[in-house]
Amino acid sequence: MEVMIRVRMGMEDGHYAGNLVDGAHMLKFFGDVATELLIRNDGDEGLFRAYSDVEFLAPVYAGDYIEAVGRIVKKGNSSRTMEFEARKVIQLTQNKDQPSQAHVLDDPIVVCRAKGTCIVPIAFQQ
Repeated sequence: MEVMIRVRMGMEDGHYAGNLVDGAHMLKFFGDVATELLIRNDGDEGLFRAYSDVEFLAPVYAGDYIEAVGRIVKKGNSSRTMEFEARKVIQLTQNKDQPSQAHVLDDPIVVCRAKGTCIVPIAFQQ
C-alpha cells in the first residue's frame, strides 16, 4: 500500500533568500503520510518514533508543488518501518516578466528521501 499527498509551497513557506523552503517541511509531509498509512493499516494514528535516515537532495521553492509518498516496508508487533520520498512535480519558471508562470515537470525531481519507524500499541490496533 502506498499513500500520497500533493501540496503547493506557498509564499509564506519561503524561509531563506530566494524563497527557498526549509527541509523540515518535507518531514512534516512524511509525518502526515505516515499517519494515513497507520490509520489504513491499523485503524489508529500511532506515533512517529524516529527517522533512521534523511536525505535532502534538491531545493524546494515557494510555488513548487510537492508530492510526498510513503509505504510500510516492515511490520513488527507494534512497529511499522516506512520509506518516504518527496518529489517536485510543478515549479515556477522564475520568469521575472511573468512571475506566476509555472510548468509541470516531465520527470519529477526527488527532493527528499527518508526512512522512519512508527509505533501503534498492540491494544490500539484494529
